[in-house]
Amino acid sequence: MSFHPDYTGQYKYKWTDIPFMKLSGLEPLILTPESNFINIGERTNVAGSKKFLRLINTNEFDAALSVAREQVENGAQVIDINMDDGLIDGKAAMVKFLKLIASEPDISRVPIMIDSSKWEIIEAGLQCVQGKSIVNSISLKEGEDNFKYQAKKIKAYGAAVIVMAFDEKGQADSYERRIEICKRSYDILVNEVNFNPQDIIFDPNIFPVATGMDEHRQNAIHFFQATRWIRENLPGAHVSGGVSNVSFSFRGNNTVREAMHSAFLYHAIREGMDMGIVNPSMLEVYDNISKDLLTKVEDVLLDRHEDATENLLNFADNVVEKAAGVKDTAEWRKLPIQERITHSLVKGIADFATEDMEEARHLVDAPIKVIEGYLMNGMNVVGDLFGAGKMFLPQVVKSARVMKKAVAYLLPFIEETKEKGQTNGKILLATVKGDVHDIGKNIVGVVLACNNYEIIDLGVMVPVEKIIETAKLHDVDIIGLSGLITPSLDEMVTVAEELQNQGMAIPLLIGGATTSKVHTAVKIQEKYTKGDTVHVLDASRSVTVAGELLGKNKSTFTNNIAEEYDKIRINYAKKVGIKSYLSIDEARSNKQKIDWQQEDIKIPNFIGVKHYENFDLKELINYIDWTPFFYTWEMRGKYPAILKDEKKGEEATKLFKDAEAMLEKIIAEKWLKANASVGIWPANTVDDDVIEIYKDEDRKEVIHYQYALRQQLKKSDKAFNHSVADFIAPKTSGIKDYIGGFAVTSGLNIEKQLKIFEADHDDYNAIMLKALADRLAEAFAEKMHEIVRQELWGYEKEKLNKNDLIKEKYQGIRPAPGYPANPDHTEKIGLFKILAATENSKITLTESLAMFPTAAVSGWYFSHPETHYFGVGKIKMDQIEEIATKKGMELKVYKRWLSSNLAD
Repeated sequence: MSFHPDYTGQYKYKWTDIPFMKLSGLEPLILTPESNFINIGERTNVAGSKKFLRLINTNEFDAALSVAREQVENGAQVIDINMDDGLIDGKAAMVKFLKLIASEPDISRVPIMIDSSKWEIIEAGLQCVQGKSIVNSISLKEGEDNFKYQAKKIKAYGAAVIVMAFDEKGQADSYERRIEICKRSYDILVNEVNFNPQDIIFDPNIFPVATGMDEHRQNAIHFFQATRWIRENLPGAHVSGGVSNVSFSFRGNNTVREAMHSAFLYHAIREGMDMGIVNPSMLEVYDNISKDLLTKVEDVLLDRHEDATENLLNFADNVVEKAAGVKDTAEWRKLPIQERITHSLVKGIADFATEDMEEARHLVDAPIKVIEGYLMNGMNVVGDLFGAGKMFLPQVVKSARVMKKAVAYLLPFIEETKEKGQTNGKILLATVKGDVHDIGKNIVGVVLACNNYEIIDLGVMVPVEKIIETAKLHDVDIIGLSGLITPSLDEMVTVAEELQNQGMAIPLLIGGATTSKVHTAVKIQEKYTKGDTVHVLDASRSVTVAGELLGKNKSTFTNNIAEEYDKIRINYAKKVGIKSYLSIDEARSNKQKIDWQQEDIKIPNFIGVKHYENFDLKELINYIDWTPFFYTWEMRGKYPAILKDEKKGEEATKLFKDAEAMLEKIIAEKWLKANASVGIWPANTVDDDVIEIYKDEDRKEVIHYQYALRQQLKKSDKAFNHSVADFIAPKTSGIKDYIGGFAVTSGLNIEKQLKIFEADHDDYNAIMLKALADRLAEAFAEKMHEIVRQELWGYEKEKLNKNDLIKEKYQGIRPAPGYPANPDHTEKIGLFKILAATENSKITLTESLAMFPTAAVSGWYFSHPETHYFGVGKIKMDQIEEIATKKGMELKVYKRWLSSNLAD
């Protein structure tokens, strides 16, 4: 469909019967037919400005005020204030900042937009803002009752409101859905809440265009059409939106983005959009946009023809190359050999690796010098850019792919000459015994290799004997240990002890999701006094640490580390000493008391175990939580906000596109297979902390005893000492209760494709595949939980949207053995047995009870309305001894599984 608006000049709204919108700070702002577009300043938003976020995080509120002042001075007629960040007390920050603004007349003269996804923050802001403000935002996503409640409150506070085009089914992504939700919202606000229509501002959702996906082609058109419909059919209502959203596909290309923003606003304003969040520095004057660029931009915005996106993308590439001083491939291929190689490495272009290596080897005395010279010169540029934050991990991995292909071509020539190359050092990497997770270790290996370290990667599940044997054989300079699951922490201690016993002094790097600087200092370093032990937070730090350990300033670095870790141990000892713990009997007497009623417990629609083989991966796409995917690549930030990040947004968007492209291949070419086993059984709690699971409704044959650990930290009078056993009805109550369990994987058959990537020296796609397999496994767990809640158990009626699933707004919980709510990994053994998970879903457990394939998730299902997640934390020996006796396990064996949780 093409869209050719019939413009007759700027759209004119019928104002005759409805008063004008009136906003105010210290000065009034009245929207009349003659008013120009109202520009809402966006820089006092912690999600939109890294500078503002930093100032709020460091409590520099006076400096933060200057950001607001600068916006007003630059022409913002309203300033948007948002304090939504996981590390900020949003409510306190909002109140403090608004009170400070109130004492600054040059800022407070303009109206305030109170922006938050949390109602408590919005209401706190409304209680202290002066003048007539705007609330951003409310919607129907949580139903009509909540929508009416919030609207009535806003009306009582005398504010205007932005209404998002979002309802119980999700965000409006078509013209029809936009007008449907806006009409419904308007009718409720005007007819039921008696909200002034001129105080209603609709945000019909500005989405990106030119993403390469057909379903996004008409995003701009639908916004234009919805805007006109709102202004013609919802009297008094206004239209706003975040303009920068439309150009996300072109992060980093300001020339194209500025043109897109200007052209979008030009058309949107003519359709009736009268306010919006706009960065003035990212706008070009419409008439100043070059004709060829404007044509291509409007072809995309108005979806004029099939090739519009491709044409703009090609044009955008030319713009970027021109800005870099290189017009096209043909031109940069004319550069001197070193510049060509460097360009290929920085840009991750492997197409010319063989050609350039062949040319370069004829320019040196020995082929090894191509690596030591041309390639390392290029990789030094990559390293400098990465260290300066101008390149991101996905780009570095692509650079490594080019490097590996180049080296692979040179190796036969190097073997012929039998020359040895110089490296910065040999580093042995291993995922410790019992652990099968290696994405993080592989990334560290790539980054170190890019910095001219020789990497010996022993893979996963590596016993201490092999680590030490290999370290001696190859005379390595550093040993790097990785692990994801908590038992890996103890295995790392074992490695450190054995290194000490054998009198070795090789520096030891510790990394992985469960590791920490505190654990390294308290548990590992003191066991390995002959060598240096350093915790490495992520891959980007590994190069610096390795360089310090092998550099001329090693003694200064290691002395500083030793002093730092000494302080950590002292502080840890003090911290542990302050806390007090209850005996297990005292903790049980403080358990959460639930008023058990049989009617609160839904009898499942299915009892027993059900297996799902080769589950359709297409059904899992919409259940993926993408935020952890970006964390895998060491790009911190929540999705989708990370795609807008000033620094990381461009590369995050490229990474996301690569992920989407690979997902299509995974599904189309069946790279991965997904299996699942789920079960629901009758159950009751006995002895406070033991859940009896029965074979059937006769409740005579116990097929498994689940031993649930309980919190023992002494708490305030109003807080309970929780155990998941509290969420299953006691047997003595006579109430018939139930429990569920699951084990899912989306990683079967992954090795076949990984071998293809590895044979092609393609770390980037190998890591990408593992990361996507992990995301699909988590999505599979989410999907199976939904099937259980709505079908197999059937206690949940309404289907939740993706955001609510991520926020765990469903009834019930699905805690995994080995994780905070029950950190006992040995519970997986019984769970897998009653599920028959290994036999049917082909998921196995290692000796350290890690799951294989690694892209796997398992856990229990609890359904009672009062269930919630919690962390057991530190526990005392009296509980460990009691559970070990009940399990029939040797105390020292069971204690080792829980050593990191031991409070004594």
